[in-house]
Amino acid sequence: MGEKGDRQSAAGVQACAQLVADLAPLGELTARKMFGGFGVFCDGVMFAIVDSQGDCFLRADQATSEEFVAAGSKRHGRMPYWQIPSRVRRDSVTLLARANQALEVARRAAAR
Repeated sequence: MGEKGDRQSAAGVQACAQLVADLAPLGELTARKMFGGFGVFCDGVMFAIVDSQGDCFLRADQATSEEFVAAGSKRHGRMPYWQIPSRVRRDSVTLLARANQALEVARRAAAR
């Protein structure tokens, strides 16, 4: 997302709308404004974020973050979200698989 007080950018708004559209097969998706970016939720569980520059990130845990590291992704600060690699972002099948994995990670974390 961004820093507290950041404003939404056109890039962030557009990237969030596109991500939500691309991930629609996962279920009931919503996006909420948060710190200049957006949190993306499925059935009330946040599993993705879009920062104020329009970069998209998925939730990961210790096991799944290794895939993001191997792909050269950057972590979003200290949060457990990793930038979606550009090759994944362009491949709808892989994007949905990674997003589903992120949703499961987020659901497990919410259940604790």
